[in-house]
Amino acid sequence: MKPAWFDYYAPRELEEALRILGDAGQNGRVLAGGQSLMPMLNLRILSPAVIVDINRIEALNRFHVGPESLTVGALVRHADLLRRPQVREGWPLLAEATTQVAHMAIRNRGTVCGSVSHNDPSAEHPSVLVTMGGTVVIAGTEGRRELPAERFFTGMLSNALEPGEMVVELRYPRTPAGTGTAFVEFARRLGDFAIAGAAAMLTMRAGVCEKARLTIVGMGEGPLRARAVEEILNGRRLDRKESSDAFAEAAAKVVAAVDPTDDVHASSSYRRHLSGVMAAQALETALARTGGLHVG
Repeated sequence: MKPAWFDYYAPRELEEALRILGDAGQNGRVLAGGQSLMPMLNLRILSPAVIVDINRIEALNRFHVGPESLTVGALVRHADLLRRPQVREGWPLLAEATTQVAHMAIRNRGTVCGSVSHNDPSAEHPSVLVTMGGTVVIAGTEGRRELPAERFFTGMLSNALEPGEMVVELRYPRTPAGTGTAFVEFARRLGDFAIAGAAAMLTMRAGVCEKARLTIVGMGEGPLRARAVEEILNGRRLDRKESSDAFAEAAAKVVAAVDPTDDVHASSSYRRHLSGVMAAQALETALARTGGLHVG
């Protein structure tokens, strides 16, 4: 199929792009990498009247490593992150998840902000942003605003953007000292959308879990933060015996919390079981990376 007719604009300044989007209202869409947008246009799942191509706006190709956070602009590609050793060193969860995004061709073109904006429940970047407690920076003709990641995702393939707004930056806090992270997912083939996955962060002090964060991939209408798991892990000693029991309990909590649907790839019962397996694996690996446990 071919897309429905639309007006195409390729501004060179952010202000011009925002003006065009503002005029278009609900009928405007932003094109950056296009790896999600173009298939939806071709299938006519979306039929916007206006497409605003932001690829000529150099100000959006921003990548900044600060002492407390990493800033990723709207034109930073997945592959751009993987070429930066600073990301692997200071934001290892983001780097690990990005290696699992689709295929190399898509990573070379697709953008991090675009993946977050699209909010596919099986995508890696939305869950990573929530797990890390990141911030979404939004711009419109009325100015800029910032939202915590969890408030940005409002449902499957939807977000908190108002008509005429776009995501211009993402900010990721630097991973604290003593923290281990892990991103795991299971797909039928390399590069396929994940059937289930999990992103985990554990900050340890003297063998005790000071702070736990766990987000489940592919089980809801967007990133699913497992708060019940975090509550049972925070303040808990995680030696070899205790961590085994704690992570089994965590997996059971996840299985009880998720409510996946059947599709052609997997049954709901299999997805539910797999969510617990992925949660336990992510937590075990994160703990091992703090130096607190050896995973063979």
